[in-house]
Amino acid sequence: MEKICELKQQGGVVLIDLKNLKNVAIIGATRNKEKYGYKVLKNLKDKGYTIYPINPKYDEIEGIKTYPSVKDLPKDEIDLIVFVVPPQIGITAVKEAYEEGFRKFWFQPGAESDEIEEYLEELPNVEFSFIKCIMVETN
Repeated sequence: MEKICELKQQGGVVLIDLKNLKNVAIIGATRNKEKYGYKVLKNLKDKGYTIYPINPKYDEIEGIKTYPSVKDLPKDEIDLIVFVVPPQIGITAVKEAYEEGFRKFWFQPGAESDEIEEYLEELPNVEFSFIKCIMVETN
C-alpha cells in the first residue's frame, strides 16, 4: 500500500505521494549518531532515498557529499527539504530555500514554529508539513 501524506498548502491540503520523492535535502544533517539530523539521514538513505545533507561543518556524512547551505544544492535535483534544526535556524533557512526556488518543506517535530508557519502561509505554491516525522511517513 502506498503511503500518502498530507502537506499543508495555501488554500487547502495537498496529498503528496512521498514514494515519488526520491531526492531529499536535510538541513541539520550531522555525523553525531545521537542526534536526529543523523538518524533521519541514515533512515532515509537506508530506504533508498538520495540524500543531500546540508551542514557547513562537514565535507561528507556517511560517505555522502555535504553542502554548506541550500544555496549550494543542485536545484533541479531536490524534491523535498527536511528541516532538523531549531526553529530560530529554520526560519532563516526556509527563507533562503524559498528564495533559491525550493517549494516543498518538511519540518521534523520540534523544528516548526508559529513564525515559520505564518511565513509559509503567505507564500504562493508552497507545500509544507509540520508535526509528522519523515521517518514514520516514508516506506
